[in-house]
Parts: sequence; C-alpha cells; structure tokens
Amino acid sequence: MSHSIRHKVGIQAPPAAIYQALTSNEGLAQWWTHEVSGAGPVGSIITFKFNDVSLRFKVSSLKKDQQIIWAHQGDMPEAWKGTHIWFDIKTDEGQCFVHFQHSNWQAADGFFAHCNTKWAVFLLSLKNYLETGQGQAFPNDVQIDHS
Repeated sequence: MSHSIRHKVGIQAPPAAIYQALTSNEGLAQWWTHEVSGAGPVGSIITFKFNDVSLRFKVSSLKKDQQIIWAHQGDMPEAWKGTHIWFDIKTDEGQCFVHFQHSNWQAADGFFAHCNTKWAVFLLSLKNYLETGQGQAFPNDVQIDHS
C-alpha cells in the first residue's frame, strides 16, 4: 500500500504566475530553496540543494498554467524513491487553488509526517511569495523542530 501527502492552498494570483513559480529556477528559488538548477521542459532534471543534500526530480508532465508533475530521481532521500509530486492549478471562487500531492510513499512513518508538515510550510511560502513578493525559501523557512 502506498501513501500520499496532500495539501490545498488558495492563492490570490493568476494561474500563469503560479505556473512560473513552479516551473522556473527563479520562481522555485523564491519559495522552496535558494539553490535550484535545471528547471525546464519535460525531461529536464531539477536539482534542489538543502545544505549538503541534493534532491533531484525529472519533469514528467507540464500543462501550461494547469499542472506540473515531477518524478523523484536518485537515491536521496531513500524514502522518496519512486515518488511523484503533482501541482494542479484550479481557478475557483475568485482565486487559484494549488492542489498538491506527493504520492507513492511506501511508509507513513515519522519521516513521512515530517515531510508532510514541511510541504505545508513550503506551500505557504509559495502563497506568500505570489501574494506579497516575499517567500520563505530554505534556509529561511519556518523550522518545525529543534534538531
């Protein structure tokens, strides 16, 4: 049985601005981590650096202003092997909603719980970036523990 992290956040921004923040090095660096490289068309490999840890994702699918899908690549972190990240952008009620999913986790353990909370932190950073121009990308993100 696999598990998924899911979140939904309403953002006062047009779909094109959200899409840009999710598909460009410049946009991603404003809300997730300051060190991003490789964002581009389907087939691109995006690398996100968090101090000494690098996360890699292959861009699996892009539907302009509607959907972004990434597939995890590499060995780090081990629990993310075989997972996929989805961002669906929907306009409703005078705002855009980002429906987020990090799917195909093999265990709903402590690391899953940690990542679930951190994804919420970073999605709120995306919201702040798009609504105020000021995201809280790593290393300036909200800390969720004292380790």
